[in-house]
Amino acid sequence: MRAAERQFARDGVGGARLASIVREAGQANDSAVGYHFGSRQGLVAAIAAEHLGTMEGRRKGPAPGDGVLELVRKVVEPTTDLLNDERGRDFLRIMEQLAGFSGLATGRTVELLTGTVLDQQLRALVEALEAEFGTDVARERVATVVTFFAAALAERAREVESSRRVRLSHSRFVDHLVSMLTGALTG
Repeated sequence: MRAAERQFARDGVGGARLASIVREAGQANDSAVGYHFGSRQGLVAAIAAEHLGTMEGRRKGPAPGDGVLELVRKVVEPTTDLLNDERGRDFLRIMEQLAGFSGLATGRTVELLTGTVLDQQLRALVEALEAEFGTDVARERVATVVTFFAAALAERAREVESSRRVRLSHSRFVDHLVSMLTGALTG
């Protein structure tokens, strides 16, 4: 899985060659991905499940009275913690490629997210926006913000790994991101 994370992050989920992943993982059989994960999609799902599971333990469910700002912060903080290590940064770059497939815009959450605290948080965000914007626009806003969030995190991951100077400290980056995402949802 680690070999796949590295290559999916750098070459893309669709662009990484499975044979190359198998070689990097030290496997002799070219069909190792199929044997262990069923397919490329199965491997991606296993990687996502592992990282989502790690974040799940740090997530706080929506509380009565949480406004959009509080809900956004609850989504952002555990996710930005992934910036602190190489595996997390690789996953954030993979997540950017998958953000459009969340099912948020349609109200049908993908199986991987179903029943998670993240799913509860995202549904609470939609509910918080429905009174002002209606269900369809609320869902679309949350889906669009998730895509933007994933892109911002992937760019931050690339920035952290490069030799470029990081413009904002981690805490300022988190605060800035929460503020921007909240503005995009409510503006």
